Amino acid sequence: MIRRIGSLAAVAALGLAAGACGDSGSGGVEEMTLVVGIDLPLQGVSKDASTATVNAMKLYLEQVGGKAGDYNIELKVYDDSTAVKGGWDDSTCTKNAQEHVATENEVAVMGTYNSGCAKIQLPVLNQAPDGPLLMVSHGNTNPGLTKPWDADEPGKYYPTDKRSYARVIATDEYQGAAAAQLAVRDLQVEQCYVLNDGETYGQGVARSFIAEAERQGVTVLGEQSWDSRQPNYEALFTQIKAQRPDCLYVGGIYDNNGGQLIKDKVKVLGDNTVVKMIGPDGFTGFPDLQQQPEADGMYLTFTGLAAEQLRASGGPGAKLLDAYKAKYGADPASSFALYGVQALQVILAAVAKSDGTRENVNSTVFTGEGIMIPAATAVLGKDISIDPSTGDVNVRDISVFVIKDKQEAFHKPWPMG
Repeated sequence: MIRRIGSLAAVAALGLAAGACGDSGSGGVEEMTLVVGIDLPLQGVSKDASTATVNAMKLYLEQVGGKAGDYNIELKVYDDSTAVKGGWDDSTCTKNAQEHVATENEVAVMGTYNSGCAKIQLPVLNQAPDGPLLMVSHGNTNPGLTKPWDADEPGKYYPTDKRSYARVIATDEYQGAAAAQLAVRDLQVEQCYVLNDGETYGQGVARSFIAEAERQGVTVLGEQSWDSRQPNYEALFTQIKAQRPDCLYVGGIYDNNGGQLIKDKVKVLGDNTVVKMIGPDGFTGFPDLQQQPEADGMYLTFTGLAAEQLRASGGPGAKLLDAYKAKYGADPASSFALYGVQALQVILAAVAKSDGTRENVNSTVFTGEGIMIPAATAVLGKDISIDPSTGDVNVRDISVFVIKDKQEAFHKPWPMG
């Protein structure tokens, strides 16, 4: 029998030492169930990637017996998107944050996918009355969540002065730089125009692309935001065309009318053999994009390892991919799915080391040596460690994809430097 925790204070009162858990058969304390929230956009064009992430996490939890140490683990899925917006939504992110805090036996959150949503939720989770509620993201790449970037970052996300956020993926200063290096070294471009979607993530990755592009000797002709509410972008690209770019960088997420943006880019500027188009991982993992004829030849960066790389290297990632394909008939729609599992591994390790309370689950990540997952068990196939002073991960992998024959194909790993 599994009994739900009525309140986290009751955990301490019941004396949840490791030896006491799972002893219900001998008259001792019954096993405890702790909840890990999953906070993702489950509507709109991100639906396929988010569903794959949820499914991969559920599959992995089944493989480890649904436990972390002596605790039973339950996954609770939260949707941070709306049908009207077709993507993540500010007010829904706020509501979810409050619900995470109100769910007393929820001790960690895996998410969010969008950095802007994380920036809304973090201060709320950080001030949970029974201790900061840990968040570990598989997809947030905006640097300001963990390190100085924009004004008052990252301190404003941690009003208790205690860190409570970690991630298992590289940040945008690396991704933007890799895209700029790709533009120069592989694509031999000379003049780039930069667009961003006006959101936290898009502005950040565009900013890092511009800095590295200029360092590499590329002329950046200009930067502006595209409005996701516009029916078309022909006027925007007509204006850009007059400056004769040979490269277009689109910093943002496909959710923000990216399909129309790409359609009109090709209509006005020409296909991707004429004006090279490069995007960040906010454009990866979308079947709709891959089916667009105008997307053919578009290069994409991803702040991690591609599924193809993990399968080829063998190990835990390849085994999970094989099990996923056997169960669902195809590989995950997005490489972010495996990073969701890697984030879950960090959370489960923290729970296993803890006394089951929110405060202690969080503190295991941000004190001492923090959390380390050895390569033999890490789904990414390499030693994973979380820096307890920042919450950033030790690995900084970048992959390059190219859309070809209506598929998002792995092109090459990108060495930084």
